[in-house]
Amino acid sequence: MIKTESQLDGESRNAEGARSCTNLKVLVVDDHPVVRYGLVERLRAEPDFAVVDEAASCAECCKKLRSMNPDVVVLDLELGDASDLDALHKLREVDPDVPTIIYTAHGTDWRVVEAIRMGVQGYLMKKAPIDVVFEAIRVVSAGGSFLDPEVTSKVMGAVGAGREHNGTKARKLTERESSVLQMLAQGKRNKEISQALSISERTVKFHISSVLGKLQASNRTEAVVIAAEQGLIRF
Repeated sequence: MIKTESQLDGESRNAEGARSCTNLKVLVVDDHPVVRYGLVERLRAEPDFAVVDEAASCAECCKKLRSMNPDVVVLDLELGDASDLDALHKLREVDPDVPTIIYTAHGTDWRVVEAIRMGVQGYLMKKAPIDVVFEAIRVVSAGGSFLDPEVTSKVMGAVGAGREHNGTKARKLTERESSVLQMLAQGKRNKEISQALSISERTVKFHISSVLGKLQASNRTEAVVIAAEQGLIRF
């Protein structure tokens, strides 16, 4: 499972400054009543999800963003009044920093990569087990990123098949930076990377900061995509 614990220090929602993983406010946005109702009811049964609200359209989502101020938005890409990335664009106009998980049936097209470029922190397929959805919300609410492994493998294959390397290579990563990057792609959190490499979490953050700079990535999820494009990591 590709998931990263936090983004760089200094970003608006990093792990150290993130909200507590208790009493979370979650907004579910989906225009399919059965899907929306089922997910909302399962989330409401979890003790750490204090407030769970729902929206059936992009317009309703934007309205509730202003009044609810959710910790995490779980967003379908295909809504009656917005399709493709339109809903995400409009959501970002209202609150550019709200942690967002795309929850969709579409995992093989370019919208995945573009959504990551736009800064979404999570991407889940609707057939993902409910426990995975819970975990994704908790990880993202803590400032991390979470990608469904099926999404990752398919998107990375599409990236490799559909893009030519244009000669713009990242600056060479050190051996330690490559190890850290590979562990991020494998779903390791900072603490796990620290333990595996016998280095401090502060040092892990330093290496991740260096990796982002060399890959010219704005966040760790984007770094994984860029690294896959350039053949720097294995899945």
